[in-house]
Amino acid sequence: MSELVFDCTGAEADRDAAGPAIAFALRIAETTGERVHAIALRIQIRIEPKKRRYSAAEADRLLDLFGETSRWGDTVKPMQFAFVDVMVPSFTGSIELDVEVPVTYDLEVTSAKYFHSLDDGEIPLLMLFSGTMFTKGDTGFAVEQVPWHKELSFRLPVKVWDDVMELHFPGKTWIRLDSETVDALGLFKSHRMFTNFDETLRALLDEAGETGRPGATP
Repeated sequence: MSELVFDCTGAEADRDAAGPAIAFALRIAETTGERVHAIALRIQIRIEPKKRRYSAAEADRLLDLFGETSRWGDTVKPMQFAFVDVMVPSFTGSIELDVEVPVTYDLEVTSAKYFHSLDDGEIPLLMLFSGTMFTKGDTGFAVEQVPWHKELSFRLPVKVWDDVMELHFPGKTWIRLDSETVDALGLFKSHRMFTNFDETLRALLDEAGETGRPGATP
């Protein structure tokens, strides 16, 4: 039987991707010396928010996800980040490859909301592996399953997420709205003669008295 060992040696913004993505540097080793012909690899990535500390400002921004900090013992749970399928080519010993993980800046998506709420530090991730491995021995090909217990922990720097967003949306944040809400904002913007939606929303926040609240944009 083959024996696989997985390790993530780093991550960075994928500057060659068509859309926002993080490139994880994955190293796979086969420790028995058997030649691996290919692996149809499935990677599940989870966020483990309990494994880091949060500033008061971060906790304020995470209110929608986890509620008041007094309840975090019950409300802070692992969150799904991504599923990725990777075709690993033939190797003997070990192989290193970049795994492209597409990301979104849609703040209605839980992972994006969580990432956007963090100022700095690291994001605790858990990668779980499964899939099918094809080996090539003296008597022909064999098929093995990647054991379900194969997993690794990786701490993704918050800066990597910031770099991805700055690369694709420099200085901007995206909020998904219903078309009727956008139409209403457009009318309000036109009547007030604002030049963009940013000014429009700031005016509404000012009138609602929200700009002075903790964590609000001044």
